[in-house]
Amino acid sequence: MKPLNSKLSAAISAIVVSAGVNAAGIPAEKPQTMDEMWKIIQAQQQQIDSMTKKLEAVAQKAPTGEVSNLERKTNVLTEEVEKLRTELVVPEKVEYKSAYGLGPAASKVYQVGKGLSLGGYGEANYQARVDDQGGRNAATGTVTNPDNTDFERLVIYAGYKFTDSILFNSEIEFEHSSTGNNGSGSTGTVSVEMASLDFFIDPLVNVRAGMVLMPMGFINQIHEPPFFFGNNRPEVERRIIPSTWRENGVGLFGELLPGLTYTTYVVNGMNAKNFGADGIRSGRQSGGQALAEDLAYVGRVDYAPPMLPGVMVGGSAYVGNSGQNQLYNGRQLEVATQLYEAHLQWKYRGLEFRTLGSWGHIGDAALLSVANAKSIGEENYGWYSEVGYDILPHFAHDTTQYLAPFVRYERMDTVASASTCANAICRDDLTRDVEIYQVGLNYKPIPNVVIKADYRNFTQKSGTSPDDFNLGVGFIF
Repeated sequence: MKPLNSKLSAAISAIVVSAGVNAAGIPAEKPQTMDEMWKIIQAQQQQIDSMTKKLEAVAQKAPTGEVSNLERKTNVLTEEVEKLRTELVVPEKVEYKSAYGLGPAASKVYQVGKGLSLGGYGEANYQARVDDQGGRNAATGTVTNPDNTDFERLVIYAGYKFTDSILFNSEIEFEHSSTGNNGSGSTGTVSVEMASLDFFIDPLVNVRAGMVLMPMGFINQIHEPPFFFGNNRPEVERRIIPSTWRENGVGLFGELLPGLTYTTYVVNGMNAKNFGADGIRSGRQSGGQALAEDLAYVGRVDYAPPMLPGVMVGGSAYVGNSGQNQLYNGRQLEVATQLYEAHLQWKYRGLEFRTLGSWGHIGDAALLSVANAKSIGEENYGWYSEVGYDILPHFAHDTTQYLAPFVRYERMDTVASASTCANAICRDDLTRDVEIYQVGLNYKPIPNVVIKADYRNFTQKSGTSPDDFNLGVGFIF
């Protein structure tokens, strides 16, 4: 039996070295890529199974010391395989960076060699209303806009990489901590905000299908709290570009030239039955048994010049009908819906600057206003600019922490142009013409965690809105 044991010992030693340890159990150099790791795991598992059977066969006849030595080497190999398998699913170090237009935490699945990827984010805030323009019912004394606190959202990203060319990615969001009534009339929701399959064909052309995020603006695709200023997302990217906006569809994405990327989808159209003075926001169907009598087309192009690090400029467009073959006061309306936006971002050392402008058009607005009994603008627009600067490097060299004061200005009008009609409801709603001045502070003790404070001043052409002071925390993982 000795020749057999010698061969078995040599085989084990060779496999142990290939696993990343030498014959004495001392770690050797690890595989450099996830693919290399996965191949080693598969080969080693087969070898472990084979060695176990052989050890069982020779254990009765081989000397006790030799069997113990073989068992020790087998155990070393088994432990290293488990370490590699763990690192494959849960890497020791994750590089948080955006990929294919998605947020850094949402992009973790693209770094996995194969198998499951988990990530997520959350945010909670406290809001104090500042009663500078009213906000208390004069007759009853009731506070119209009370101070409040909210665990606004908890999000889980779950992805699975089937092969190097096919992966699944999803976003499941829990809003306002519960789906039940909280006693004040407010309820939370659980929603699928993204669930799509990516098919990688070529850097120039790849396919995405499922529930997709509309590739418009800064926030709709990258809305994780450490990556935008303030506790609340910019109002222009909530009311004019209705984040978070997702629909069912299929499309293409890729990189045409170094730094020049694109995304385009065909999706189900919006539902004009839900349009109102707030614009198209309530017309989102969010992929749930969505009407698809009318389709829409959305596309985006971004350019980050390689010769200008930190600069990104781009734009996007959404075009489609929203009538969905329904009757509006006995008539079928097409309700042609258009939305366009352009954006610019510049990051230089500690400086971060963003500006975005958007303009939209709603067809058949006068007839739709009468049918919906709401003042619906034929046109809507909004724009904002913001700048922040990380001041900590001036006080603590080589720090990984971040402290940035910022300012933001927003201007928007969801009823910028109202068509005339016989019904008095077709009118310009001046309460929708709003300016917002905002100042605040973002502090990150580590890159994954942010603490925020900000103050917003609201001014509108008609009516009043209270200002607000906000404190909050956010995180990604």
